Amino acid sequence: MPVAEKYSHTTEEIYALPEGKRAELIDGQIYDMAPPGRIHQELVQQLSRTIGNYIADHKGTCKVYPAPFAVFLNQDDKTYVEPDISVICDNGKLDDRGCNGAPDWVIEIVSQSSQRMDYLTKLFKYRTAGVREYWIVNPMKRTVLVYLFGENEDSTQYLFEDEIPVGIYPDFTMRISEFV
Repeated sequence: MPVAEKYSHTTEEIYALPEGKRAELIDGQIYDMAPPGRIHQELVQQLSRTIGNYIADHKGTCKVYPAPFAVFLNQDDKTYVEPDISVICDNGKLDDRGCNGAPDWVIEIVSQSSQRMDYLTKLFKYRTAGVREYWIVNPMKRTVLVYLFGENEDSTQYLFEDEIPVGIYPDFTMRISEFV
């Protein structure tokens, strides 16, 4: 008996979604996104502002983009994600649609409905796409899991009260408890 072929979606379908409906596309599979909660949005806003201020104060060229911001990880029409925060240091990856390729640093704020996606699916996709640093911020557990990818791969779990070092900026740390 022949096996039914699995339908593969494209970014064209993501852009055709009704106004206000958000979804991500990973390897041709559409994943609906629930609206973010208050703490989630507060963390996105505070982290984005803190990172942006650090970059500006140090006359850096990296750009900070909070969601919704399109990231085409594989530079194809089968994977489209909207990380909660994307930091892109190669301005050649940016165009009017978003980022083509891997951001240097991605931060995802975990919600009840996004845990599997953030801890498993996106971890694998970000690592294989070339993201240099990935933070999973979990307000429910008050932890931050930091992954550094590349030559010296490492992962460390921190508490919100800890001074968390930023891998792509050796002299930059953040304490998440200051934001919530």
